[in-house]
Order: sequence, then structure tokens, then C-alpha cells
Amino acid sequence: MYELPIAAIQLYQVVPIFVFLGVLAFFWFLVDFFTRDAKGNAEVRLDSLNERMRMMATGDTEKPSDFLNQALEKATPALSKHLQPQNEVERSKLKQRLTEAGFRSEEAGNVFLAIKMLGAICGLILGGGLGLLTSGFSPMVFLRILLGGGIGFFIPEFILSSLGSGRKKQITLALPDCLDLLVVSVEAGLGLDQGIRKVADEMKSTYPVLVEELQLSTLHLQMGRKRAQVLQELGARTGVEDLRTLSSLLIQADKFGSGVAQALRVQSESMRTKRQQIAEEKAAKTAVKLIFPLVIFIFPGVFVVLVGPAAIQMARDMFPAMSGK
Repeated sequence: MYELPIAAIQLYQVVPIFVFLGVLAFFWFLVDFFTRDAKGNAEVRLDSLNERMRMMATGDTEKPSDFLNQALEKATPALSKHLQPQNEVERSKLKQRLTEAGFRSEEAGNVFLAIKMLGAICGLILGGGLGLLTSGFSPMVFLRILLGGGIGFFIPEFILSSLGSGRKKQITLALPDCLDLLVVSVEAGLGLDQGIRKVADEMKSTYPVLVEELQLSTLHLQMGRKRAQVLQELGARTGVEDLRTLSSLLIQADKFGSGVAQALRVQSESMRTKRQQIAEEKAAKTAVKLIFPLVIFIFPGVFVVLVGPAAIQMARDMFPAMSGK
């Protein structure tokens, strides 16, 4: 009498799992189809043989991370192909965002777009799997699949924006101290190029983000590029408004032959004042931000401790039967 309902319930529970596995296999087939190498099997085997011979000759051993990197390198062009910018303006914006976040490689754009595609695929799979396991095969599954894909697609965008904002903040906070050292170096007799190199050497452990940008500018100067062009690229590459202002100020001082040390001193004082104002603004917002944790976490406990005994006494006075009298 009870065997048929139990079998039916077990079959109902197993069907979503098989559907999820089918969807997972379908997405795996799509990924394998779009990322498959265009070379023939013979060429692939020859490349693998050559790579092994090279490793045996050099004594290198292949690590799992190397295999993963090779797989990602092969899959990146295919995954990012459908998300490539359509015009030069969009391509420049994407490159600028990646540069502000610290990614300057030529393949950074393709890697970022490939990560977005992988995030969307993983979100689709996870959303569909969780939907099938929780609610079974229902119309809500498709909504959860789309929601998971959208979340996985936009998570890399959020991470990139956070990295860019963090780098800009670090550069803004580091500028006044680096400018003070640059003023001292210039007033001691060093040129602007040597002063920038000195600041990069001395501030390497304290402000690594700004020092990285200064070292790149120093390398460009050593390669023979014009100072005005290097300074202009320094301000545009980081996306920090204060650094752009400083670059314009140095270009103008170099062009008209005015005192660089005095201009740097004025700019350093201005940036230090701005940094102090930012700290004061954050301190003023602290009282408002503390209201929510006070109301949610601290006030209920204080309310129970202070009002609880009085409420118990009032309840005993108003309802003697509850007090046992």
C-alpha cells in the first residue's frame, strides 16, 4: 500500500538532480566548443611533444598552476570574443578603467571580458542548480538562472571599480608626503627627474602604489621621452584629479621657467589641507553612522535592563494573579 507513494516521492526528488546534471553537461559542452583549439590533433600532439622535450632539456617541471594558466590563455580569446567593445571609445574607456585599477597588460581587456563571461556561466549553473534543488523544476528556476547569470556577470565590474577606487584613494593620501620629499630634493640641488627617482626609492615601502607610477614615469624618462608628455600621461593614467593638477603645474613651470620648488610647496600644502578636510568630513559623519548600530544592537539591551524590572513590577501590580499572591 505504501510502496508506490514512497517510490513516487523518491523519483520526484531525483528528477531535479538529473535535470541539473544535464544542464551542467550542456554548458560544459558549450564552453568546450567555443574554447576548442583550432589546430588539428596532429599539431596539438606535436606541440605537446615539443613542450615536453623542452622541459626535459631545461629540467623544468610542469605545475598545476602552469596548466591552469595555459588553459586560461587558450580560452580567453574565445570567451571574450562576444564581449569585445564595438568602437574605439568603448575600448579606450575599458583600457582606462583597467589601468586605473593597476592592470596595464595588453591582454588585460581580453582577460577581464573572459572573466565576466566565466562569471556569467558559473552564475547560470549555480542559479539553476540551487533553483532545482530548492524548488524543483518550476518557472521560478528560469528566473533564478537569469538572476545568477546577471550577478556572476556584474561581480567582476564591481571588483574592478573597487580596485580602482582603492588605488585612487591611496595615491591621493600619499601625494602630500611624496611632494614634501620632492621639494626637499629639488631645493637640495637635484633636478626634477632625479628628484622623482629619489622619491620613488625612499617611499617604496611606505606608498607602493604611487611609487609604482613614479617608477614607470622614471623609466619613460630614461627611454628618452619628453618630460611634458610623461607628466601628462602620469596624471591621465592614474585618474586622480590631484595628480593631474600636479602634472599640469609641473609642465607649466617647466615651460615658463618658473621655480619648481615653490610650485611644489604650494601644491603640497593644498593637498595636505584637502586631506585634512577629508578626515574632518569622515569624523563628522561618524556620529550619524553610529546611530544605526546603536539603535539595532545596543539600545534594545539597554532598554531591557532599564525598563525590564519596572515592567515586571507593573505587571505584578496590575495582575496580582500572575505574581502568585
